Amino acid sequence: MSNPPSLTAEQRERLDRLIGSEPALVDLGRRFAEAGHELSIVGGPVRDALMGRVGQDWDLTTDARPEQIEAVVDGWTDAVWDVGREFGTIAMRRGEAHIEITTYRSDEYDPTSRKPQVRFGDSLDGDLSRRDFAINAMAVRLPSGEFVDNAGGLADLEAGVVRTPVSAGISFGDDPLRMMRAARFVAQLGFTAHPEVVTAMVAMADRLDIVSAERVRDELVKLLCAERPVDGLRLLVQTGLAEHMLPELPALVLERDEHHRHKDVYEHSLIVLEQAIALEDRLGDGPDLIVRLAALLHDIGKPKTRRFQPGGMVTFHHHDVVGAKLARKRLRALRFSNDVVDQVATLVELHLRFHGYGSGEWTDSAVRRYVRDAGDQLERLHILTRADCTTRNRQKATRLQRTYDELEARIAVLAEQEELDAIRPDLDGNQIMEVLGIGPGREIGEAYRFLLELRMEDGPQGEEAAAEALRAWWASRSS
Repeated sequence: MSNPPSLTAEQRERLDRLIGSEPALVDLGRRFAEAGHELSIVGGPVRDALMGRVGQDWDLTTDARPEQIEAVVDGWTDAVWDVGREFGTIAMRRGEAHIEITTYRSDEYDPTSRKPQVRFGDSLDGDLSRRDFAINAMAVRLPSGEFVDNAGGLADLEAGVVRTPVSAGISFGDDPLRMMRAARFVAQLGFTAHPEVVTAMVAMADRLDIVSAERVRDELVKLLCAERPVDGLRLLVQTGLAEHMLPELPALVLERDEHHRHKDVYEHSLIVLEQAIALEDRLGDGPDLIVRLAALLHDIGKPKTRRFQPGGMVTFHHHDVVGAKLARKRLRALRFSNDVVDQVATLVELHLRFHGYGSGEWTDSAVRRYVRDAGDQLERLHILTRADCTTRNRQKATRLQRTYDELEARIAVLAEQEELDAIRPDLDGNQIMEVLGIGPGREIGEAYRFLLELRMEDGPQGEEAAAEALRAWWASRSS
């Protein structure tokens, strides 16, 4: 077939490569056509292909209803399963290909409802018009390969713009979560939001309140794990959307950092996030949600702890502890798992610990406590602490870097000598009872804590020395 005027030869080749990357798609398109139904690749796969990013997800759409989809693929697939029949989606597998097919939709949202009133549509044009953004409202018909772009998504791709296929006010009224998706695509693709989109986000920010916390959380995670999360976060704050899902972030805008008074804490936090991302390769491949959340939230305790001192000094005493409590509260409200909440709160609470030991006068005891308190978050704490240095003073930055290098070296040496990752007393509970000649009770817990403190302060004792110290402690306690 001839190329549509809007497609360049390179773009046409990219779409042909998309279709050809999975031979089962053309075969499936023929089966639907023979049954009197339409079938098209839609949304993300088409967008990514045109950007030169051919992926492995196959999102298809059709005029066939769920039961008709099942009838068409009967005997063709290796497996079929129901992932959302009420929403018109049937999933299947043929060979290595995993495919989801969804019936055309024409959903409507009640102004007070969190869920759409699902209605099936009858045309591809109607289905594309209800999609979130024009860059996701492009399709390729199967088996012909015809490119469909009624909303101008291709032009938006070339311009790097996130724009709705219909009026932004109508689109966001249909599903307020699309406002967060706009910020997410800004973060993922490096695009800018169209002025109409920004205006509608400002005007309709409070509509986000009707969206479930779980859906908001999922979009926030996708945004934070994107390539450029700071761009998306700035849009959320600029439009007022952050006030309705992460109000602690815009609250930082006017606060001043006690170490770098030329920067407000909001800008400092975004820089810390970017610097933490640059250090993530210490953890392996891929974005690390825990590090990114901790970097973003590490200073959220400052607004509540800000105090003005004589001479113009501003202090934020204990903002680490207060921030950890606020982080727990916010992450729980967003329905994050307990593990995520605990890990992020731990990092927020510990992010100043390094600075509490001066310029490097770390005793072995201090190193042990640092490792013990960090627990399995030690590597992330290394990243957060290093990222938290945003001073423009190169001499100071170099000194902090060198001091932390020395700390990590000390940790490595002690870890090799003392198994720092599993610090425990030299005697267990049974041995404590045997040495003291007592049975189970709260005294055993007190004795255990004494021995742990001894272990932290002086390092491994050995069983005999630990028993002798325990007897002395017990005698002094009894007297």
